[in-house]
Amino acid sequence: MHVLATAGHVDHGKSALVRALTGIEPDRWEEEHRRGLTIDLGYAWTTLPSGEEVAFVDVPGHQRFIGNMLAGLGPAPAVVFVVAADEGWRQQSGEHLAAVDALGIRHGLLVVTRSDLADPTATLADAGERLAASSLGRCEALAVSARTGDGMPQLRAALDRLVASLPAPATDRRVRLWVDRAFTIKGSGTVVTGTLGEGTISVGDELEVGGRTVRVRGLQSLERPRERVTPVARVAINLRGVATDEVARGSVLLAPGAWRSTAVVDVRLSTDPRELPNRAMLHVGTAAHEVRVRPLSADTARLTLPVELPLQAGDRAILRDPGAQRVVAGALVLDADPPALARRGAGARRGVELASATGEADLAREVARRGAMTVQAARALGIAVPEKTPDGTGDGTPEGAPAGTAGGALPSDLVRHGDWLVSRQRWAQWAQALRAAVEARAQHDRLEPSLTLAAAREAADIADRALLPAVAAEAGLVVEAGRVGLPGVTASLGAAEEGLRRLEGRLAAEPFAAPERPDLDAAGLGPREVAAAVRSGRLLRLPDDVLLLPTGPAMAMRVLARLPQPFTLSEARQALGTTRRVAVPLLEHLDGRGWTRRVDGSHREVVR
Repeated sequence: MHVLATAGHVDHGKSALVRALTGIEPDRWEEEHRRGLTIDLGYAWTTLPSGEEVAFVDVPGHQRFIGNMLAGLGPAPAVVFVVAADEGWRQQSGEHLAAVDALGIRHGLLVVTRSDLADPTATLADAGERLAASSLGRCEALAVSARTGDGMPQLRAALDRLVASLPAPATDRRVRLWVDRAFTIKGSGTVVTGTLGEGTISVGDELEVGGRTVRVRGLQSLERPRERVTPVARVAINLRGVATDEVARGSVLLAPGAWRSTAVVDVRLSTDPRELPNRAMLHVGTAAHEVRVRPLSADTARLTLPVELPLQAGDRAILRDPGAQRVVAGALVLDADPPALARRGAGARRGVELASATGEADLAREVARRGAMTVQAARALGIAVPEKTPDGTGDGTPEGAPAGTAGGALPSDLVRHGDWLVSRQRWAQWAQALRAAVEARAQHDRLEPSLTLAAAREAADIADRALLPAVAAEAGLVVEAGRVGLPGVTASLGAAEEGLRRLEGRLAAEPFAAPERPDLDAAGLGPREVAAAVRSGRLLRLPDDVLLLPTGPAMAMRVLARLPQPFTLSEARQALGTTRRVAVPLLEHLDGRGWTRRVDGSHREVVR
C-alpha cells in the first residue's frame, strides 16, 4: 500500500477529487456535509490500474483548520497538490506549499481541478513554477474534472507512476506510529489509526504509548482484518491496556524500549530564528505543541517542548505562528539529545558546533561528544551501530539503522566493551586517571595500597563498573578480591609485621585457637592491620571476627572426616580442640562451601 496526503486551498476540490478516485466519502462529520467544508482529516482508498493500493489522507484547506491539515500532512511520504483552474493560486495554496516544503516532501503530483469551469493552462503553468521552487521540484502535473470525469484515467495512471517512484519503506526498523484518531468500538475497546511509515506491527505485539505498555489486540487496513501490517500503510489498531481517553491525536505508538523521548532538540531552521517569536507552535508527526525558541546561530535554534516526544536526528517538523495562522519555518532535527547550555556564550558556541551537522547522526561524533554511551542509547537515538563480533568490532550489519546510513566496522576511534561504546581518547583518560589514583593510594596508605571497585570507578569517573577490569588492564593494574592495585604491591604492616608473624606461628601450631581481641592488641594488630592481613590472604576472617589461617578450613576437614558420621557440634568442637565461638562459624563456613551438610537440627556429616 501507499499513502498520499492532499494539499491545497479551501474549496479547490480536494475532497471531490478523492471521492471521484475512490468512491468513498472522505468527509466524516455531519457539520462537514452541512457546511460543504472539510474540517478534519478524511480517509479513503482505491486500487490503481497497476494493482497497487493507495490510501488518501484528505486534509482541510481552510486557514482555521491548518493544525488539522498539518497532522495529516506530517506522516505522509507524498502529496497530491490541488489547485482549482477557475480560481488559480490562493492564500492557502501558498500556506500548504510552505508546509510541504518545510517537511521536505520530495514526491508529489500537481492536479489542477475543475478544468470544466476554466481553461487550466495558465494555472498549470503558474502552480508548476511555484512547486518547482519547493522541495517537490518539477513534479508531474495534469488537469482533471472530478464532476465530468475528464482526465481521471490519466490521473490514475499518473498516481501509478508517482507511487512507483517512492522509495521502498523499511520493514525491520523501530515502530513509531503517530496517532491521528482514537475512538471506541463497542465490544473491542480502544482503536487508534495512523500512517505506518516504518517498522512492522503484528497482532499480539507489545507497544508503548504514553509511558505504558499496550498489546495489539487486532489490526485492520483498508477496513480488512490483518494479522500483520508493513509500511507504508493506513492502519487501525485495536489496543488492550489503554483507555480511549488516555490516547489521542498526537500520541505515539512505539516499539518497546527502542526510542528515547526528549523535550529539548537542536534544529536547523529554514528562517533565521532571530526573526521568529520566542514562542511558536511545533508540528511534528500528528502532534502540535507550543515550544520555546532559543536562537543559536543564523539558521539553528534550540526548541524546548512542554512534553517529551520520541524524536531523532533527521526528523522534520514545522514551526507555525499560532496568532497569524501561518507557517514561519521548517525545522530539521540535528540533535535529539543536545548538551546543556549552562555557561555564558554556550549558545553561540553550540551554534558553531552545529554548522556542519546534516541531520544524520554520526556514531563516532556522538560517542566522542559524550565520551561513552551504551549501544542501546545510541540506537534509541536512531544511530546505526554495527553488530558486535567476537573480537569486539562490527561486522558491517547495522541494527535499526536509519535510511542512508552506511554499515561497516566500528569506527577506528571507538572502543567497544560489552554494551559500551567509548572514544579512544576517553578510554586513555580513564586509564591514566585510574593509574594515578591507585599510585597515590599505594604511596599514602601502605596498609591499604589498593582501591575498592567503587572507589576506583569514582576516582577515574568511569561510566560503568563493568568497564573497570578492562580499563585497569589498559592501565597495567590488577583487579583481585574486589580491589584494584599495582601488580606485586601488597599491604605493608610496618611495625605490626612482627606481631602478625607471631600470630601466624601460633595458628600453625594450634590451627583453631583463634585470637581474642587482647591477643590482637598485644600483637599490635588493630582493625586496619587485620583488614590488610585478610586482604592480602594471610588471615581468613569468619563471622564474629574469628581469625584463622587460610588453610584452617582444609585442616578442619581432615579432623572431621575421621569422626563417626554424622557428628554433633559438641563432638566437632572437642575433636578440633576449640571453643564454641570458633566451632560455630567454622562449621557454617564449611556448610557454605559444600564440604559439610546438616542432617538434622543437631547433626552434620562430611560430604564425600
